[in-house]
Amino acid sequence: MSRAALRTIRLFGLALVGSLLLALSLGPAAGRDDEEPHDPVVQALGGDRFMAGGEVAVGRAVEGDLVVAGGTIDIDAPVAGDVLALGGQVRVSGDVGGSYVGAGGQTTIAGKVGRNLRVAGGRVELAPRAEVAGNVSVGVGVLRLRGHVRGQVLAAGGRVLVDGPVDGDVVAGGGEIELGPDARIAGKLRYRSGQPLRQDPAAQVAGGIERLTPLAHREAAEKTKKAGRVAAVGAAVMAGMVWTLGLVLLAALLIVLMPGTCAAVARSLRGRPGASLLLGFAVLVCVPVAAVLLLVTLVGAPLALVALAFYAALLVVAYVGAAIAVGDGLLQRWRPQAAGRPAPRVGAAALVLVLLSLLGLLPVLGALVGLAMLLAGLGALALQLRRPSAAA
Repeated sequence: MSRAALRTIRLFGLALVGSLLLALSLGPAAGRDDEEPHDPVVQALGGDRFMAGGEVAVGRAVEGDLVVAGGTIDIDAPVAGDVLALGGQVRVSGDVGGSYVGAGGQTTIAGKVGRNLRVAGGRVELAPRAEVAGNVSVGVGVLRLRGHVRGQVLAAGGRVLVDGPVDGDVVAGGGEIELGPDARIAGKLRYRSGQPLRQDPAAQVAGGIERLTPLAHREAAEKTKKAGRVAAVGAAVMAGMVWTLGLVLLAALLIVLMPGTCAAVARSLRGRPGASLLLGFAVLVCVPVAAVLLLVTLVGAPLALVALAFYAALLVVAYVGAAIAVGDGLLQRWRPQAAGRPAPRVGAAALVLVLLSLLGLLPVLGALVGLAMLLAGLGALALQLRRPSAAA
């Protein structure tokens, strides 16, 4: 396995560990009145830093790696290690000592990247003062490459603009390929597009330009496709990590705000696992069928839409509730003295959710385990509705 792959795996591991520490910190902090709900959450692991929130601003230097997720992300301070970022709008003006791996709706790189740049998203721009010491691999809708790339460029997108110096080769595929007046490609440009290349008269390509045909230069075409697949897989993995983090936060809220109901669900799963699975299967099948029957009637259509929305939320709550129940069982087995405290319960539930996300990577076993957790959680919740006194 290459060193770059090992560094990427380390970043993903850091994100999972940071999610667990975040969950553990929610228990004692939930009752604090001075906590601002819109402030980003920060966890430190040695020199590494994990940050998450709606609006995240990195204004202090990071000695190690940085893992950040949020709606709007601003990285203004230098990062000595690698960066893993997932957000709606991401702007990086600080220098990154290692590699940058990210996904977002709009990503702007305005600083220096010491190794490689790998990005997937809607729009990516390398500002004129930006510099990438290694290679650039992107799969985006629109790419504007105005900074200096000292390695090679592999790009797949709807529109690719190269308007800056590139010391290596450029392999691009997309709907529209364009060379701006400041394009200075020291290597060769290979491109595949349904439209002719748009080249400014001032653009320079030292190694020549080659348009790839469907039957020629398959190796270069495969590299471009591979870059797009790698970017797509990376975006999917990071989206999965953010989803797991959201489930952990939901588990923390349920344990802190509804401790009695969570304990009752756990007792139902331990005492009546078979009934929980069967009843969960009935709820999973019958609710959508009933909603469809309501949709065919004008009077019942609004009720059906409300039921479907409630049903979607119920599926998530049921899955998290089953994870909380499993975590409570592990606590009672290994640490019974901590089974009644919120913080250990949140930590145990977070550990179960992280393990379930890892099992989800397995093709068959992960799906079966996830389905079993969902059915068990649905059935246990339904048992509480049938016996309201159990959740008191």
